[in-house]
Amino acid sequence: MSTLPDCFTDDATDAIPIELVDAASLETRRATAPPVQAAWMNTCGFDARPGSVCLVPDAQGGLSGVLVGGDAADDPFVLGDLPQKLPAGRYRLEGDLAMDVREGALLGFALGAYRFTRYRPANGGGARIVAPPGEAGARLRSLVEATCLARDLINTPAGDMMPPQLAAIAETLAGRFAATCDSVIGDALLAQGFPAIHAVGRASAHPPRLIRLAWGREDAPRVAVVGKGVCFDSGGLDIKPASGMRLMKKDMGGAAHALALAQLVMATGLDVRLDVLLPAVENAISGNAMRPGDVVPTRQGLTVEIDNTDAEGRVILSDALALAGEGAPELMVDFATLTGAARVAVGTEIAAMFCNDDTLAADIQAAGAALHDPVWRMPLHQPYAKLIESKVADLANSAGTGYAGAITAALFLERFVPAGCRWAHFDIMAWNTRARPGRPEGGEAMAVRAVFACLESRYR
Repeated sequence: MSTLPDCFTDDATDAIPIELVDAASLETRRATAPPVQAAWMNTCGFDARPGSVCLVPDAQGGLSGVLVGGDAADDPFVLGDLPQKLPAGRYRLEGDLAMDVREGALLGFALGAYRFTRYRPANGGGARIVAPPGEAGARLRSLVEATCLARDLINTPAGDMMPPQLAAIAETLAGRFAATCDSVIGDALLAQGFPAIHAVGRASAHPPRLIRLAWGREDAPRVAVVGKGVCFDSGGLDIKPASGMRLMKKDMGGAAHALALAQLVMATGLDVRLDVLLPAVENAISGNAMRPGDVVPTRQGLTVEIDNTDAEGRVILSDALALAGEGAPELMVDFATLTGAARVAVGTEIAAMFCNDDTLAADIQAAGAALHDPVWRMPLHQPYAKLIESKVADLANSAGTGYAGAITAALFLERFVPAGCRWAHFDIMAWNTRARPGRPEGGEAMAVRAVFACLESRYR
């Protein structure tokens, strides 16, 4: 599975310049342009509005340059539509831009070049942009590749992305970076202390599993990354309607995010001991499916009453978070396509974040704002824990009410995080419901770049 669009070139020979022009600089650009070019800009009605494009011809009728409206400092996705608009060829980004602004614009260009091509080739394309040399270019490629890995995994239909295939991707990634990767599969989950994962996934023809990837020197600071890997979610016996099931191939988006973040950490060589845990299941229906009212044991020893079989993601995460905590990480992050309530709260394009450490939360939110990878902190409002109390077990997996669903889900997860461990939980859509520059409709990585920037500032 290719995860890096063919959009970069190291050959600047005859590369066509791309120049950013905003409203403030438009008149100066017209005044300093050769008369023919200035006339052409007027003829095309180029007004430098964000996203506008003007292809500037030379005297022979060839392409001499590209003008793009906007400011990359304000919007790093300003070049995001160019890969689909430009003729095939080599291009270079002109202008005296700060390094981070240039990297952001090139990232936006590359992410706009992404197309999911597993089942049919993409139309168009062929525009390639000159990448920065050396370490900067390698880092940029790593950012693009990680994002596109998440997109590819999420876009792949469940028929080709069940727990065995997800494990194979993790194993391939481990082999590439000299990490270790193993899985606990099927009934072995019961024998090794992961009853909650087994309970959710046992109804499927694809046995549930816990995938674990480890990387880095043993005595480095320990960072745990957990990702919800529900490869398809029917809702279980509390079955979803057809409309609610249509996109449930993306319910393993948390696992895709965890692998994308892991790839970034390993590719850039952060000085951490990385522990990646992916509980991977299909929430299916059969005679042995988990039932409403069942009480499920967990690795940590807490019992969970199943109020709703469609609140299964937090159940499998409970075992994974408990195992992650046994390694005494100094920081734990989880990603999950967990609740519709988070989408009601912040929409589909912002990652809802719950965090038990103010400094960590502020660092991630600031990084997200700087990188245009938006994150919004939500409250771990402890009084709402009353809503997930159970009369027969230690807690229930769902509040059974239409209120505060994202918060009660986060409070459920918090019960499985060890005391004193800094933890951030991301309740994400993992899907672009509309196409925007650099962000085509379909699977999307959300908050991965923000979290990576936070880790990079701490562990570089």
